Amino acid sequence: MNHDLRFLSLRLLQMVKNMNIASRIYDYRQTNSLAASLRNKRLNWFRSLLETVPTPINILDVGGRASFWNNLGLLDSEIVGWEITLLNQSEQETLLWDGDSSNPSQSKFKFKSCLGDARDMSQFANQQFDIVFSNSVIEHVGDYQDKQRMAQEVQRVGKRYFIQTPNFHFPIEPHFVFPAFHWLPIPARVWLITHFSLGWFNKYDDPQCAEADIRGIQLLRKDEFLNLFPDAQLFEEKLLGLTKSFIAFGGWECPDQTSSSLEKTQLVSRV
Repeated sequence: MNHDLRFLSLRLLQMVKNMNIASRIYDYRQTNSLAASLRNKRLNWFRSLLETVPTPINILDVGGRASFWNNLGLLDSEIVGWEITLLNQSEQETLLWDGDSSNPSQSKFKFKSCLGDARDMSQFANQQFDIVFSNSVIEHVGDYQDKQRMAQEVQRVGKRYFIQTPNFHFPIEPHFVFPAFHWLPIPARVWLITHFSLGWFNKYDDPQCAEADIRGIQLLRKDEFLNLFPDAQLFEEKLLGLTKSFIAFGGWECPDQTSSSLEKTQLVSRV
């Protein structure tokens, strides 16, 4: 890597270390961060959508975990008749939850865990699920053709869908939580993560593994995301006046009424 790229990387890193800007904005685990506030608004909105769907409800969460639904606050509710299937490339814990582990026959929620590929969900029938949900997964599945395959499968197996992904043009990369990381040349990014722990990643020892993981995350631009879901409405989540992420939203009966609960979201009409 040439001297100019190394100098730029060091200056960016020093800015984050001195001011802690990225974590204050982007780390949703910090309850006082802007990202946490926006995430909570998104989850509250999604929860209000769920309440419009008659039970029983069959949900497919692509790339999800049971902890997400716990954080949503639904596991403490009085709602009954929900089945949530978690689809992942590695085994996840299968959980029956009923508030009383001694009596699973009275369970309010049923979690299933299955192995699968978001690009080929042939184990599921057409329109098998009432809702397909996915949060920050589609940017990980491969190149644009792979993303098209996932989007087609989501729309095939679900009657409704709610798909979220980060925006390529937002200045803080959401996985490494570093300003302009995704805009730097790959050699600069490899150098950074083999010298420092960034975001959700510990420092890499192997540059080849570092490069593979960098190439495995391909953030989407607005037009690219829209093209994946031609029948969807698009919501832009705004943070500091900039679009932080996109939500493709389709199959719901009354999206205009529910969208009012997101103060920092913008509904984008197709032209």
